[in-house]
Amino acid sequence: MTKATSFTADVDELRFRLDGGVHEPGDPFYEDTCTLFNTMVERRPRLVAECVVVEDVVAALAFARHHDLPIAVRAGGHSVAGLSLCDDGLVLDVRGIADIEVDPRRRLARIGGGAIWAAVDRATQVHGLATTGGRVSTTGVAGLTLGGGSGWLERKHGLACDNLVAAELVTGDGRIVRASIDENPELLWALRGGGGNFGVVTALEFALHPVGPEIFGGVALFGAGRGREVLRTFRDVMNGAPDELSLACAFVTAPEDDEVPAHLRGRPAVAIVGMWAGAVGAGERALTPIRALGPDADFFGFTGYADLQCSVDDPAGYRNYWTAENVVDLPDEAIDVLVRHARQLPAGPSQLFIVAWGGAVSRVGAEHSPLVGRDARFIVHPLLLWENPSDDERYRTLARACRADLRPWSTGATYPNFLGDEGRDRMRRAFGTSADRLAAVKARWDPHHVFRTHQTIDATPAC
Repeated sequence: MTKATSFTADVDELRFRLDGGVHEPGDPFYEDTCTLFNTMVERRPRLVAECVVVEDVVAALAFARHHDLPIAVRAGGHSVAGLSLCDDGLVLDVRGIADIEVDPRRRLARIGGGAIWAAVDRATQVHGLATTGGRVSTTGVAGLTLGGGSGWLERKHGLACDNLVAAELVTGDGRIVRASIDENPELLWALRGGGGNFGVVTALEFALHPVGPEIFGGVALFGAGRGREVLRTFRDVMNGAPDELSLACAFVTAPEDDEVPAHLRGRPAVAIVGMWAGAVGAGERALTPIRALGPDADFFGFTGYADLQCSVDDPAGYRNYWTAENVVDLPDEAIDVLVRHARQLPAGPSQLFIVAWGGAVSRVGAEHSPLVGRDARFIVHPLLLWENPSDDERYRTLARACRADLRPWSTGATYPNFLGDEGRDRMRRAFGTSADRLAAVKARWDPHHVFRTHQTIDATPAC
């Protein structure tokens, strides 16, 4: 039997074993798997394994191991660095593993590794509960959590990874493993921000908190000419804010929407967006300094938490480049830098997004999560979206220049989920003094480097 014949026979065997399917180029499911949020990513795997149960993941990994194929795991498809795909390898599409179980009495949710945040928010809000989830509702739960998980509830309840109480995963050698405080606690620690380095996560369990269903939140829009004034007010408010107030300031193009004043539509603008994670009446008082500026459009008010969670979704179908800088604060000199760079943003969905950290984010230590840099007061996140490939270098350069000009105020750390592929040295800054401990976990659970990403941790011999 030739090598090609043996491979074909093994593919047929894999197809027989999977509850899902095996898909090849030209197959509609294959092409859908390869269509990601960031259209700059053009990778062509040899095969896609459609995984709908955990046993599918085990079988797919065994096939990849036998044929020495690189693997990637695809769920939400929002990895701007393209981690959802690999060239000439096997992609495990786990979108079919997306069940959500909510235990309102224990305030816990068990979520399949292929679920997206929109489904989680709707399921938990039935019980007036939520956990910190992404600001873009189509983002995958697992990918966001493994990279940290910034969201509107972070200042009150911590990052998504801080709320992870247990996980189940399939290791590269096919073991089904549970990580919790009682079982493999060191692995749970690593999963709280250490990336997809240790296995294919098939289930996550989160602590839930009373939130909503109605909250006070929304967005206020100002003309871009008021950017300096708005950003200074945002800084001052958030530097003294209670944990319940979670806001971001974003330089954007105002939407072409009938509710937006005509003079702003399609023009540069600055937005304050976010929510109050407490008693709804107190939210109005907390927003008073922002609203006192007299926004051109004020859409803050009482709204559903799940509705807010999908209100600022980034559009798919664009080329993307993201970067970020954790900063100690935003002195007036830094604000001047940001306003100058905001003027260079292209029209459309690109934005310069500045989110306030602090609160519960800053109170989680290295014993709970490997992520460092939690002392940052703000994270500045240029995210550039465009359509024409000829603009690739222009917009990458623009984003990098903004980050470079913020270095005088940088903490030196990074936040993984806001970064594209900027090299492993820069990614390691997300882990700082946790890097050696993470390497030991990697050595135990993935000694053969089955899982390789731009967040890859070099395994070291376990002590």
